[in-house]
Amino acid sequence: MLPSAPMTRRILPSLAALALAACAGTPQAPPLAPAPLPSAAETTAAAPRDIAAARAEFVRSTAQRFGIPAADIEAVLAQAQIRDAIVKAMSRPAEAKPWRDYRPIFIQPARIAGGRAFLETNRAALQRAEDQYGVPKEIVTAILGVETSYGGNKGSWPVVDALYTLAFAYPRSGDPARVAYEDRREAFFRDELAQLFALGKEEGLDITTLKGSYAGAMGWGQFMPSSYRQYAVDGNGDGRRDLFGNLDDVIASVANYFAQKGQWQRGGPVMARATRDAAAQEFTNPGNAVTLDQRVDGLGALGYRAADPVAVLHLDGGQPVTLIALDGVSGREYWIVYNNFKAITTYNISRLYATAVYQLAEAIAGRGADGA
Repeated sequence: MLPSAPMTRRILPSLAALALAACAGTPQAPPLAPAPLPSAAETTAAAPRDIAAARAEFVRSTAQRFGIPAADIEAVLAQAQIRDAIVKAMSRPAEAKPWRDYRPIFIQPARIAGGRAFLETNRAALQRAEDQYGVPKEIVTAILGVETSYGGNKGSWPVVDALYTLAFAYPRSGDPARVAYEDRREAFFRDELAQLFALGKEEGLDITTLKGSYAGAMGWGQFMPSSYRQYAVDGNGDGRRDLFGNLDDVIASVANYFAQKGQWQRGGPVMARATRDAAAQEFTNPGNAVTLDQRVDGLGALGYRAADPVAVLHLDGGQPVTLIALDGVSGREYWIVYNNFKAITTYNISRLYATAVYQLAEAIAGRGADGA
């Protein structure tokens, strides 16, 4: 969640840089190898288009919005680099793969074993978060497994460079139909860059030292700066919100995110496999947005029925649902999805992502992963 720009030591002279190393609680199963540091060849000296006016307006508005001296913002941006490798990576996200190729990235033995080890090591903190926020231990664990392989790969890109690149050089397809979308994405990352300055001021972070994903997400749970500011919580009462090295804070913050932004329903279902009658027409539900505008009986009338109707009837309770279709190894898969599935998409809007999180959570909990 899915991600801030750097404050220099000159700007925050009294603040020590926050260490990004993983802390106690790392699972015994080996995580994925950390991504290599970007090479000098991956950095360009200038943006592919003139950004001077946009940058000047960014400095002015960020200074006014968050009470940060404009000269301090300029000092940070003077160090920032537009990185071609980030532009290329953003142009080919993993979510562009079909489900049959996406699923094995996350539902595999090492990540399942790592999740079980993480859950056992951090059971007390996970249980406290579940009791307070209603989000199951295995869901929080699976998020950390999908995002960073349980802290093993929190990202190696300078966060300021990642956000600066996407704020002022977001990749453009040249397709007129995508211009509005690409404009919105660039505006999103420009706001996240501004939010990073605010985060550094509020949390006392030397943001020039922060490393994260190519999209600017940070820490064990890969929070964007705005999400860090809004949803991070102090999980152990030490007066800080440390999503880089304090697992009490990390676990509580992920659970709080789902409870607050996702409106997670305690004890509610996430998704259930469905079958399609031979004569049923294809259910049209394109894109990634999840709109819960159906009921289980209504889907049945259209020819889509729960593979385990007894379990679904027990869980449904008249809740709104919808149907999604995924291209699996054995062909088309149909799934009835509930509010808690939609909650996972608030972390990452991809339906593939939400399904991977759910199936990894089920495997970690020892309930298997339907659709294998």
